[in-house]
Amino acid sequence: MSLAALLLLADGRFPAGGHAHSGGVEAAVAQQAVHDTADLESFCRGRLHTTGLTTAGLAAAAAAGLDPLLLDEAADARTPGPALRAVARRLGRQMMRAARAIFPSGALEALAAARPRGAHQPIVLGLAARAAGLTPLDAAYAAAYESTGGPATAAVRLLSLDPLDASGLLARLGPDIDTVAAAAARAADRALTEGVDALPSASSPLLDITAEQHAAWTVRLFAS
Repeated sequence: MSLAALLLLADGRFPAGGHAHSGGVEAAVAQQAVHDTADLESFCRGRLHTTGLTTAGLAAAAAAGLDPLLLDEAADARTPGPALRAVARRLGRQMMRAARAIFPSGALEALAAARPRGAHQPIVLGLAARAAGLTPLDAAYAAAYESTGGPATAAVRLLSLDPLDASGLLARLGPDIDTVAAAAARAADRALTEGVDALPSASSPLLDITAEQHAAWTVRLFAS
């Protein structure tokens, strides 16, 4: 296992397209639900414990060796909104392109062939982590961090926040990220014997609703 691989997967510069997405914070800013660092911290914490927990569980399960096609179906069931399903598969295609080049594996090739229009991003992330020799917990950490790091970075651009404040926010969320990643990894371990129903399915209905609204905007800075 190389921890450098985990740093690479969690790096916002990893060429998987995440920089073009705000994780819902652009819509939240437009609705004046997020307008300063304190609001952003609340938004990121809520997203971490809902969407972040769910995606971390899926990524950990893929890294643990569960059938990625079953996991992709489970991800569909946990993503009720068409807009967010489309985003997850678009990001999955981009992640797949990068992962096949950087961490080639038979599992990635098989999933790419079975899902030519893209699998859900956390499934691909988990397979990339497995190919890189990382653990399910590592995959969960990458997904959990991404669920907060993406919105925080986007908010710096949207609100002209001080990047130091955004980084401080992410540091304060460290214990929450630890908790979510550990819970996701434990769920993935149970899923090996109990099936995909053991994985988290925390919901965030407001993110689903605002994602549909955001997708209809004619002018926007981020793709989602």
